Amino acid sequence: MDNRPVGMFDSGVGGLSVLRAFQSLAPNERVLYFADTAWFPYGPRPAAEVRKRCFAITQRLLASDVKMIVVACNTASAAAISDLREAFPVPFVGMVPGVKPAAVQSRTGRVVILATEGTLDGDLYGRVVEDFGRSTVIDAVPGTGLAELVEAGRTGTPDGTAAVKDVLNRSIAAGADTVVLGCTHYHFLIGDIRAAFPQLAIVDTSEAVARRAVQVLDDGGMRADSDNQQRLDLIVSGDSASFREAMGRLGFPATPQEATA
Repeated sequence: MDNRPVGMFDSGVGGLSVLRAFQSLAPNERVLYFADTAWFPYGPRPAAEVRKRCFAITQRLLASDVKMIVVACNTASAAAISDLREAFPVPFVGMVPGVKPAAVQSRTGRVVILATEGTLDGDLYGRVVEDFGRSTVIDAVPGTGLAELVEAGRTGTPDGTAAVKDVLNRSIAAGADTVVLGCTHYHFLIGDIRAAFPQLAIVDTSEAVARRAVQVLDDGGMRADSDNQQRLDLIVSGDSASFREAMGRLGFPATPQEATA
C-alpha cells in the first residue's frame, strides 16, 4: 500500500476529464493536479518548449513525492512521454489517440482524428496511425480554437456547436463516421459534437487512460489503503481563481487544496 499522491498535469482543464474517471475508479487515491495555465495552450507551441514545461512540472510534482504521474494531455504526451520515462524514476501514464478502436468500429472506413497541431505533428501520433490505421482512411483535423473555447466555458452553447461544425463539416461530408478526440479538452465538447452530428461515433480515451493508471498502481503495489480518504490538491501556474471557476463550470464543485507552484 502507498498513500502518496498521484501526480497529474495538463495545460488547463482538459485533464480533468481523466481526473474525473480516475477518481471514480480509485476512490481512495489522493491526486495532485498541476494546471499549467500560464502556458496554455500547448497545441501551437514548439515541441521543445512543451517538453521543457513537462520536465519542469514533473520536477515540481516529484518534489511533492508523487508515486506516479499521469500526463493528461495529448500534446504533452506526444512531445515528452518517452523522455520523461527515461529521465525520472516513477511510472508515467500518457495519452494515446484512440485510432485502434475507431478503426475497428468505423463502418465507412473513414475516421477523423481531431487533435492539436502539436499532437498531429508528433512521432507518437505517427506510430499509432502506422500501427492501427492501415486499413482506414485517417483524416487528421487540427481543432484550432477548440481548447480555448473549452477553457473559456463556452461548451454547450451555440458558439460551441458552431465551432465544432466548422471544424468537422468537411470530413463528415466526405464520409467519416467516427471521430477520435485527440485532446483531453475535447472531452468537454462531446455534447456539442453530438448536437451537430447525431450519427457520428465518438472515441474518447479519457476513461481508458484512467483505467491504465489504476492498473499501473495495482501492478506496482502502489494502491492507497482502503480507508484512505480521496483528496484533490491543485497547483495552477497562472490565475488560480479563473481556473477554479472553470472547474466549477465543468462540475468540480469542491474547492481543492492549494499547493504552491
